[in-house]
Amino acid sequence: MKYNPKVSIITVVFNSSEFLEKTIQSILNQTYSNIEYLIIDGGSTDGTLDIIKKYESKISYWISEPDKGIYDAMNKGIKAATGDYVWFINSGDLISTNSTLEKAIGCSENAGDVYYGETEIVDEQGVKLYMRRHKAPEVLSWKSFRTGMMVSHQSIIVKKELSPFYDLQYKVSADIDWCLKVLKASKTIINTHLILSKFMRQGFSKKNQKTSLKERFWIMTKNYGFITTVFYHFIIAIRLVYFSLFGSGRS
Repeated sequence: MKYNPKVSIITVVFNSSEFLEKTIQSILNQTYSNIEYLIIDGGSTDGTLDIIKKYESKISYWISEPDKGIYDAMNKGIKAATGDYVWFINSGDLISTNSTLEKAIGCSENAGDVYYGETEIVDEQGVKLYMRRHKAPEVLSWKSFRTGMMVSHQSIIVKKELSPFYDLQYKVSADIDWCLKVLKASKTIINTHLILSKFMRQGFSKKNQKTSLKERFWIMTKNYGFITTVFYHFIIAIRLVYFSLFGSGRS
């Protein structure tokens, strides 16, 4: 008998009318039927609400109100979700294909704590640019993140009872902290061997890069120790210099 859990797919959005509709359609077009779809809007003023209302009859839950940032909005999504699993596909991002969720979970005979897969990087039109530089490890555990975020946040589906709230002390790296907490609490982590999501490449300011590195350093130190963290951040720094000089900017 096929496993048929309810999956709460959560989209966080703020002033993203240009990209939201494609995200909504990628979720509503899933062949997997047991989906609860939630949209958490931060009080948009650019026409985003018109798009949400256009699909309102197919959206399980949505709100539009000011928040304290993306992770606060994601916490609101977790609180409102009633599914067995939560999956964050934020505005601008897409589920890889219409049958992705069906293949990832719907064809499973057993319940995993976490399902994970690959991530494709796309442009603003949804056209493939390249695969994410970090390939998902064949076997994933919390120790896998010592060398970086080995699986994209958009390509992790998590059992809701194991999903903590995001730590709002982190402004740009709370997703790494969240993933580590999830993986530490999980016993059954399933590699779907699928491309689960398409992540829209967007600009990331130098200020955010610096903040991200600082936050990641303390998150990694907390989980892996100071010496190990210094070593791997040295490697990361070399990579950043390399990509700034030669290149691709892939993450």
